[in-house]
Amino acid sequence: MSAKHPIISVTGSSGAGTTSVRRTFEQIFRREKITAVFIEGDAFHRYGRDAMNDLAEEAASAGTPLLSHFGEAANLLPELEQLFKSYGEIGTGRTRHYVHDETEAELFGTPPGTFTPWEEIPYGTDLMIYEGLHGAAVTKNVNIARFADLRIGVVPVINLEWIQKIHRDKAERGYSPEAITDVILHRMPDYVKYICPQFTETDINFQRIPTVDTSNPFVARWIPTPDESMVVIRFKNPRGIDFSYLQSMIHDSFMSRANSIVIPGGKLDLAMQLILTPMILQLIERKRRTFF
Repeated sequence: MSAKHPIISVTGSSGAGTTSVRRTFEQIFRREKITAVFIEGDAFHRYGRDAMNDLAEEAASAGTPLLSHFGEAANLLPELEQLFKSYGEIGTGRTRHYVHDETEAELFGTPPGTFTPWEEIPYGTDLMIYEGLHGAAVTKNVNIARFADLRIGVVPVINLEWIQKIHRDKAERGYSPEAITDVILHRMPDYVKYICPQFTETDINFQRIPTVDTSNPFVARWIPTPDESMVVIRFKNPRGIDFSYLQSMIHDSFMSRANSIVIPGGKLDLAMQLILTPMILQLIERKRRTFF
């Protein structure tokens, strides 16, 4: 953790909805005139798309477990930990971009499924925000969670997470439902080992729960809408959280436990604005006090 160079980590698996949270942060930063550097978790994958496919074919031929982007072997977690540590200490560090598609290929000048060269984060940003799979990872080899000042988990119930992933990968990446299902199945051990434990490290979890039937996510024709969902917001430490104010501002919300509030799905952006804005401003105020 760092007073001079605060770090926010947003952690969630593929299809969890972390990108929507990023958009909310962008709104807050724009409104409050905060300069942030966004770090993509995909940038710290160990292998590009072709290399990962080759390794999958080799594992299938040999009958050995497939590598998963959820696990340590397919990621550069020590390098990610070093980035968190370095930014917290001096306000910079090394990162890169993973190029997902042709649009990004034109932007970055490198083919889809590859990485851009490593580069240094420019000095002078107000804070760093990470969005990806391992923002609160704690393993025998790394402890990334300890370097983040605010840790946020985005973790819809598992069937909804799968529905979102299936629809996104079909629409944006052209994968077949069968291929996506195979990915979900072979990632499951690493999901249990590396992803789930992070949500005990997070300060706030946003968990979307559909109020429609999602019993078989592999045949769902559409993603449940926000109005067909509720969101459970859990605070690791509820001290200082004004639940009465939140309930007065968010219609139809209610407390489910002493550290949890439940809101209508369509009110998620409002809830994040109300909850996260003062937390971000506290980090910025603490940062400014260190320079005077």
